Amino acid sequence: MPDWPGNLLRNALKQALSSGARQVGLWSGLASPIAAEIIAGAGFDWIVIDGEHAPNDIPLLLAQLQAMRGGTAEPVFRLPWNDAVMFKRALDVGARSLLVPFVQNAEEALKAVAATRYPPLGVRGVSIVPRANDYGRIKGYHHNAHLDICVIVQLESRAALADIEAIAAVDGVDGLFIGPSDLAADLGHLGDTRHPEVQAAIKDAARRIRATGKSAGTLAGNADDVESLFDMGFNFTATGSDVGLLARNAENVAARFRKS
Repeated sequence: MPDWPGNLLRNALKQALSSGARQVGLWSGLASPIAAEIIAGAGFDWIVIDGEHAPNDIPLLLAQLQAMRGGTAEPVFRLPWNDAVMFKRALDVGARSLLVPFVQNAEEALKAVAATRYPPLGVRGVSIVPRANDYGRIKGYHHNAHLDICVIVQLESRAALADIEAIAAVDGVDGLFIGPSDLAADLGHLGDTRHPEVQAAIKDAARRIRATGKSAGTLAGNADDVESLFDMGFNFTATGSDVGLLARNAENVAARFRKS
């Protein structure tokens, strides 16, 4: 095992997913280090820094990782795509938990895992002193980094759901995450994640994922839906987003004083 400096905590999310423990998170799309610092200490287990649908690039990711250091939540970076170059850059600046969008099959899951491993285990490019190894201060980092890297693959289509068991069998996949919005669209119900067909598919996916022994995750529209998702079998879920919290609460306050 690596000789971790005392100021670098182990990846509690990866450990929790390996045991199937419940983990409650939040989506972050504000692309703001200040917002990230605020929510990181709020008590969540994990927070997604969204690089797919929010305006987050690598410098902004770095700033948010720095802001979240010392908080209660493990930062999870959702990559823009399953691309080895993006993995390399995110990992080097210190992201160690990654959510990979639109994984369709076991082959694509294998590609994602390989991008997080140095040769001979994978294809991650080698930098000697990145931020990820505390600028060269972590002994044995390059041989042991994969032990603390958490890979979560996002399933968002009928094709992906059909291959759940094969994807879950890929060594190095820590969790399978159901993307409800894109799944609803693929099922012909764009914008309607509560459609019975969509809900049935999500429930069946949770059951099948847990049956493989892997952790199952998804995103709740609001906190009121979380317990029902846990009842379905999911063990890690995000409870909305910082964007939604800000927008809806700002509207609620303004509505109290708006003239009719």
